[in-house]
Amino acid sequence: MPMTDILAWIGWLLGGCALLYLTGCSITMLIWSRRHVSTPAATQPISILKPLCGLEPGLYENLRSFCTQDYPEFQVIFGAESPDDPALDVARALQSEFPKLDIRIVSGHHIDGSNRKIANLMQMEKIIAFGFLAISDSDIRVGSDYLRHLADQLDDPDTGVITCLYRGRPDDSLWSRLGALHINAWFLPSVLMGRALGLRDFGFGATLALRRQALKESGGFAALANQLADDYMLAKLLRQRGLKTVLSDYLVETTVHEPAFSALWQHELRWLRVVRLLQPAGHAFSLITHTLPVTLLAAWMVRTQPWAWMMPCVAIALRFIIHRISVRASDIGGPASELLIPLREAISFALWLASYFSRHVHWRGRTFSVQRDGRMQEIR
Repeated sequence: MPMTDILAWIGWLLGGCALLYLTGCSITMLIWSRRHVSTPAATQPISILKPLCGLEPGLYENLRSFCTQDYPEFQVIFGAESPDDPALDVARALQSEFPKLDIRIVSGHHIDGSNRKIANLMQMEKIIAFGFLAISDSDIRVGSDYLRHLADQLDDPDTGVITCLYRGRPDDSLWSRLGALHINAWFLPSVLMGRALGLRDFGFGATLALRRQALKESGGFAALANQLADDYMLAKLLRQRGLKTVLSDYLVETTVHEPAFSALWQHELRWLRVVRLLQPAGHAFSLITHTLPVTLLAAWMVRTQPWAWMMPCVAIALRFIIHRISVRASDIGGPASELLIPLREAISFALWLASYFSRHVHWRGRTFSVQRDGRMQEIR
């Protein structure tokens, strides 16, 4: 078979897979956007754990949303590594604002392991009051019915952990808009597509809700002390005990603040390098999710048939459709981002390529080397 025919065959295969993937994402996003999220009546007491590290845009509003739950009995625990962390001033202000709510503050602990967030959680664990837990990152904002949804799904004894999808709410900067665009129109549909295919190998720091006893039987937070992807690994530990990972239909919100291109690059590169190490095959096959570069390459490989250049045009059109569905379903306002889709495609593909060139990641001012099992070691 001539080389040109082989290249054409590979091109059609690549382009077809990329367009099939986008079509599947469009369908799953449309179905998800029409879901009905009712408000359950579950009322089991829950402890909310909020690890903190420094001031972040919208921190007060984010943390306050967890204190205004329409729920009969819950506890909120804020924790930071240093007692001088300015984020604790926000926690203390909320403690004064809600004097009848059980708000606890923990700070100044010994560092156990390389993951400072987990070391923080290990200290917070000592004052947990209830048997159900909800762990959530500091940049997450929720509605007042958040706890009711988690408690209702935790009633199932076969459930190990409940995790939530999240929408990105950017500030006015270009890089924040690009970061939010990735979350809303790339990450969110890819997870929904994976769920439609039966995949449950995930766990997101936006929310991890579980039983305290299940956490203890899985080794507790200490088992995650050196893991970079602690959210993913916690869910994995529970799956290894035969418990399910449940993706809730409840959508939370994350504040996206990327003040510069370098911040966006390092942030997303950290995610990708961890995924590459923990899920090497899945990461390699995720090439087809970079649909514009892939379809451009495919069209070049099939360049003997000019209409093959329709593939990247269809890819852009489908990305636009997915974006519009996401905007409507997630109630995301702000400046329109459709014109950023080609730039977002280029950055995502460049990040995917860069993820293969090193095991080093930057996280909160520190640099780590990450092993194949997800363990990290600080580079001094």
